[in-house]
Amino acid sequence: MEAGKLILDYVYAHELAWGSKVFLTQPVGGGKVKDYSWAQTMDQARRMATHIKSLGLEPGARIAILSKNCAHFFIAELAIWLAGGTTVAIFPTESAETIRYVLDHSGASLLFVGKLDTWEQQALAIPSGLRCIAMPLAPATPFEGWDAIACRTSPLTGRVQRAASDIAILMYTSGSTGQPKGVMHSFAGATAASVGMHQYLQQTLGPEVELRVLSYLPLAHIFERSWIECTALVDGRTHVYFAESLDTFLQDLYRARPNLFQSVPRLWLKFQHGVFHKMPAKKLDRLLRIPILGRIVGRKVLKGLGLDQVQLAASGSAPIPPELIDWYRRLGLNLMEGYAMTEDFAYSHVSTPHFNAPGCVGVPMAGVQVRLSEEGEVLIKSPGTMVGYYRQPELDAEVFTSDGFFRTGDRGERSDQGLLRLTGRVKELFKTSKGKYVAPAPIENLLNAHPMIELSMVSGVGQPSAYAMVVLSEELRPSLGAAEIRAEVERELTQLLQKVNAALSDQEQLRMLVIAPEPWSIENGLLTPTMKIRRNRIEAAVHERLPDWYARMGTICWA
Repeated sequence: MEAGKLILDYVYAHELAWGSKVFLTQPVGGGKVKDYSWAQTMDQARRMATHIKSLGLEPGARIAILSKNCAHFFIAELAIWLAGGTTVAIFPTESAETIRYVLDHSGASLLFVGKLDTWEQQALAIPSGLRCIAMPLAPATPFEGWDAIACRTSPLTGRVQRAASDIAILMYTSGSTGQPKGVMHSFAGATAASVGMHQYLQQTLGPEVELRVLSYLPLAHIFERSWIECTALVDGRTHVYFAESLDTFLQDLYRARPNLFQSVPRLWLKFQHGVFHKMPAKKLDRLLRIPILGRIVGRKVLKGLGLDQVQLAASGSAPIPPELIDWYRRLGLNLMEGYAMTEDFAYSHVSTPHFNAPGCVGVPMAGVQVRLSEEGEVLIKSPGTMVGYYRQPELDAEVFTSDGFFRTGDRGERSDQGLLRLTGRVKELFKTSKGKYVAPAPIENLLNAHPMIELSMVSGVGQPSAYAMVVLSEELRPSLGAAEIRAEVERELTQLLQKVNAALSDQEQLRMLVIAPEPWSIENGLLTPTMKIRRNRIEAAVHERLPDWYARMGTICWA
C-alpha cells in the first residue's frame, strides 16, 4: 500500500486509465445485460454524489443501501463516499423489525432502495420522514428514481479526498444471537485490507491475470464487500458480473465464466448434492479413481457447475467439512479455505499453494498478528481491524485485549506447519448432565460431509449425552413420502451415526440423530443472512420435545 493512498485514490486512477474498460455487467431480465465501463460507473457515481451533497447532510452522514447485489450497489457506495458520507448496507432479506433497528441505530439520513424480493413487508420499516431514492431494478416505490436524478444533475468534479480516519463503512453484523452490532471501518483500514487481498490474489494467480468474478453473496456482508467489491476497486482490471436470480444462477455463472469464485460451506454442499442428484456419489467416486478418465470426468462436472475456468476457489464465513474440500480438489477445483470476521474487514487467514490442508483455515495474511489465549481463543491484530462498535464503546472494552488484539470468540490450535485449525466457538461449548464439555462444530463437520445432509446442529445442554438435529438434502426431501426412501434414510443415517461416534471420545458421542421436519432458512429465522445456523433459536424451538426424543429406544428420530 502506497503511503497515504486510500481506496478512492485507486478509483480515480482507474477512471483515468481504464475509462472505456467494462467494469460491471448487470443482468436486466430476458437474458439481456447492461455493461458499465469505468467512465460510466464514475459518471453515475459523480452525478449522484452531487445530488447527495445538495441535501445538506452532516459530514460523515450515514447513508443506507437496502438492495440485493447489483451494479448500482457499487455505484451508490462510490457516490456516498464522494459526497462525504458513510455507507450502511442492510441485508436484502432482513425483516422489517431489523431494518427499522439498523436505520434508527445508525441514524441514517438517506436510504437507497434497490433489487428486493420482499419489499412489501420491508417497506413498513421505513420511517415516514426518511429521504429515499429508488435505484434501477428496484420494485415499485413512491420514491424518485436514480435515473431521473442522474439525468438532471451535473457530475461532481475533481478528486474528493477523504481522511484516513473517516468512517467509510458501518457494517452491521448479521448476528446469530441478539441485535446486530455496527462495526466501524475507516478508509485507512478498508484500504489496507483491500490492498492486502489484492496482493494475495496477484501472488496466487499471477500479476497479469485479469479477474472475472460473479457477485452473488450478500454485499451487506463483509466477505463479499471486501474480497469482491473493495478488492475490485483497488485492482481496476477486475470484471464484476452480477447474478440476476436464483433461477438464473447457472446461466449467470456461464456468462461470467469466473476465474475467481468464492462461496460459503452451505452452498458448496448444495453444489455437491446437485451433482450427486445427477450421478450417485459412489459411482462418481469410482470414476474419479481412474487416472485419465477421472480428470475428464472431473472437468465435465466442473463445467456443468460453471466452474471449469476457476483458478482459485474460496470458502469462508463458516467451517467447511475437510472431506468436502478433498472432493472438490479431486474434481480439479483449487478450493482453499480462509478465516476472517466482520471486525477485521475479512483480512485474517488464507490458505496458499504452499500452506493449506483440509480442516485448516490457512496462515496469517501479510501484516496480521495472531496468538492463542490460555483458553485456546484466537486473538487477532489485523491491518483491517475495526475502529470499534458504533455507539457501543462498552463492547470495545470487552472484545479488545489491553495490547489491542481482538478476541474472536473462536477456539483454535496450530498445526506443525503453522496452519490454524478452528475447533469451535468459545461460547458454543456446552456441558452435558455428566459435566463433560462438548464442542459442536467439529462434530457438525463430520455429519455435514454426508451427501444426505444439508445442515446439522449438535446440542444437548444438560442432557445425559449430546444429540444432533439434521436437515436432509434438498434433492432428497421431496421423496420422503415413500416408505422405502425413509427406510433407506434411516439405514444410511444409522451407519453415519456409528461412524461419527467411532471417531469421537466417550463424552462427545451422540445419542441420536433427529431429522428436522422442515429446512432451516433465512425466511423462517433459523439461518442468518450469511447462512449460519441460529443455534439458540433452533434449540429453543425443540426444547419441549427433547424429553420425548431421549425416551425413545431408536437412534434415528423423525421430528
